Amino acid sequence: MADIDRAKEVREGEELDITAVSAYLQETVPEITHEVTVKQFPSGYSNLTYLLQSGEKEYVLRRPPFGKKAKTAHDMGREYRMLSALCPVFPYCPRPIVHCEDESVIGAPFYVMERLKGIILRKDIPPGISFSTSEAWQLCENLVRVQHELHSVDYKSIGLAGFGNPEGYVQRQVEGWSRRYRDARTPDAKDFEEVMGWLQEKMPPDTDRPCIIHNDYKFDNVVLDPDDPLKIIGVLDWEMSTIGDPLMDLGSSLAYWVNHDDPDMLKMVRTLPTTEEGMMKRDDQVEYYAKLSGMKIDNFDFYLTFGLFRLAGIAQQIYYRYYHGQTKDERFKMLIHAVNILEGTAMNIVQNSKL
Repeated sequence: MADIDRAKEVREGEELDITAVSAYLQETVPEITHEVTVKQFPSGYSNLTYLLQSGEKEYVLRRPPFGKKAKTAHDMGREYRMLSALCPVFPYCPRPIVHCEDESVIGAPFYVMERLKGIILRKDIPPGISFSTSEAWQLCENLVRVQHELHSVDYKSIGLAGFGNPEGYVQRQVEGWSRRYRDARTPDAKDFEEVMGWLQEKMPPDTDRPCIIHNDYKFDNVVLDPDDPLKIIGVLDWEMSTIGDPLMDLGSSLAYWVNHDDPDMLKMVRTLPTTEEGMMKRDDQVEYYAKLSGMKIDNFDFYLTFGLFRLAGIAQQIYYRYYHGQTKDERFKMLIHAVNILEGTAMNIVQNSKL
């Protein structure tokens, strides 16, 4: 059986005051009656994620990163509210346990949720697991299907009508990420000005199907059943979720997707096992999503280009913290190469698109 996703020792500079956390949880959460120990999940580039153990029980604590943060990012209360509303109707959500706004506990807001124990696919398929070509295709279908299930939730009926404003969503995203990219740009980063201008020019109208969008939906944010790795049992990392355009969500997802026949330069920044034999290509997933949703999708160049730009913006914001010495995580050092490769990929679409 493949390894379950495992936590490791906490990285230097990202330690928790575990005594304070343990005391807080034992006081506020009735089911936590033992002292708490902590480890850290080593992956992820944004919010910090820790494994808490109390007796035989396991939980996950999420807190914002250290260093400079975008003003609207890393809102623990918002993420907790989304999980609380969605958990009863979307069976892939981890159960939220408690949200703490008192920064005196660990120096930042945080929340705790149940741990969903399973397999998480990262850059390569882990030892002990393999997919035939037909199974790889089925796994991709399941990935798209669960995303469509999320988009199909009636967000108003679960109390999330005010969670986001779908009117003007695309315009706010294009203009907002343009502003954030310029603010986080370092001297070694491409300027993206031509891409930003194209996105501004080609913006589609508001969607007639506003919905809950995850905004970071991809293989390493879903949990697979250890006994049936084709089955998705959880969706993680809801920090960027909102109410918006489903095709913006799909475009953001496929920005991470590297086809097996993509240029070698793009393969260099692959973070997911999407080039494995049998995996869908990006166009296949768009076609399958159109089939599931009944939508006519004939302008996906815009959504994919935005997804690539947004991904570059996220990477650049993280790299900014490393560049200015706000984090010691050496993984961040190489993100500048990803930013510049994403710019070239987006430019290729811009220059060849028929929109």
